[in-house]
Amino acid sequence: MHKPTAKPTNLRDLRASDWASKTVKQEIHDNFLRLLRDGEELFPGIVGYDDTVIPEVNIALLAGHDLLFLGEKGQAKSRLMRLLARFLDSEIPYIALPEAPLHDDPYKPISRVCRQFVAAHPEEEVPIGWWRREDRYAERLAPGTKFADIIGEIDPAKLAGGISMSAEEALHFGLIPRMHRGIFAINELPELDELVQVGLFNILEERDVQIRGYPIRFDIDVLLLFSANPATFNRSGKVIPQLKDRIGSVIHTHYPRQRELGIQIMEQEAGISLDGEYPVVVPYFMREIIEQTTMLARKSKYVDQQSGVSARLSIANYRTMVASARHRAVRLSEKPAVPRISDLGHLYSSSLGKLELDMMGSHQLSERQVLDAVLAEAVRTVFGEYVERHGLEQIAEIFSQGVKIEVGDMLPSEDYAKRLKRVPPVWDKAFEVNASGDPAVRASCVEFVLAGLYALDKVSRAQHHGRIVYEVK
Repeated sequence: MHKPTAKPTNLRDLRASDWASKTVKQEIHDNFLRLLRDGEELFPGIVGYDDTVIPEVNIALLAGHDLLFLGEKGQAKSRLMRLLARFLDSEIPYIALPEAPLHDDPYKPISRVCRQFVAAHPEEEVPIGWWRREDRYAERLAPGTKFADIIGEIDPAKLAGGISMSAEEALHFGLIPRMHRGIFAINELPELDELVQVGLFNILEERDVQIRGYPIRFDIDVLLLFSANPATFNRSGKVIPQLKDRIGSVIHTHYPRQRELGIQIMEQEAGISLDGEYPVVVPYFMREIIEQTTMLARKSKYVDQQSGVSARLSIANYRTMVASARHRAVRLSEKPAVPRISDLGHLYSSSLGKLELDMMGSHQLSERQVLDAVLAEAVRTVFGEYVERHGLEQIAEIFSQGVKIEVGDMLPSEDYAKRLKRVPPVWDKAFEVNASGDPAVRASCVEFVLAGLYALDKVSRAQHHGRIVYEVK
């Protein structure tokens, strides 16, 4: 990647340097190959796409294609698009005239202002500025976007000043021309107005701009990226066929294929510290339940699968669960804070609005009822795996002896210890935390087992004012 030591400030010095003019796609191609050759991580923070999405993106970049990322919400489409900017040079030179509408290539200016200035002045008088990588990426959300926003419009103020309507100087350029030599992304392409879609034809194919019928020809150099949901992209009439035909590569994204990958994404994106004055210890089974809830929602007949269930559901629920545990720890002066099943009672606030119900299949169920059903199934699934893996019969046997336990998100952990004097050795083998050594950890394990036994119809449950009492049937 080119990093000039003493950056040239005029065109003469630039020609004397080792800088070479490249198209943006060639620049990305060359930098990508260098990073690939050096074994560097190409897409930091992207999890679960190594064998599916990433190879397709790699090939599309090497092919010099404009890309469409096709997938449901919460599948890292926007993040992938933004990460492509890392394959740009750290900075590139441009003709630094205040009146220049674009960041023109000093060797190949396309605006009339820059072409005329270069022709009329010696090279040492042509000022050169440097455009940083982070400024060469721009994106726009399609809904509400007008032709003038991303392509351009005749500027009435310039007309009033006496400039001819057919002159290039009369134009106010939109985002795409202004991103000449950069990357421009449009999110939710099917929501883009048809008139704007038509305006994209020439840019994708001919790389020129036409505004109000005036064919102001520009050799626009830009990498165009799009994102879309399959349900709307494939719906007839939402995206003009000629526009689809001009997109070089379609990259299909997907949700995590394994729960472990979903947990990894959840923890990475939640960005919540578990340290501090009131540290939090999150048992792995609690993380599994949070992610399993999202996975089951993606399969639920009550949820609109065309809309999808974003990873943001797991992320928001994980944060809520940790916050509930920390809230209890501060109120009861307990350390560490350990999330319990009863903390999941607060997930309504972070889940509602993230599940779009299938109106044909919901049978009048509310979003809250759907969440309850999915959460109960997640507990049943995860607990069933623990029973199968570790054999928790000894624990079930303890409860079969008539133990009656009250649980709740604000009950002190010591209350659980009083009700459960004897902790079987299998607990410490079954859970990755030491269940017998810490009251707060034990309380979390107790609630998990009780909720699991209830899900398997082994114990009964009564709920009163946020507190739950489990007992043998």
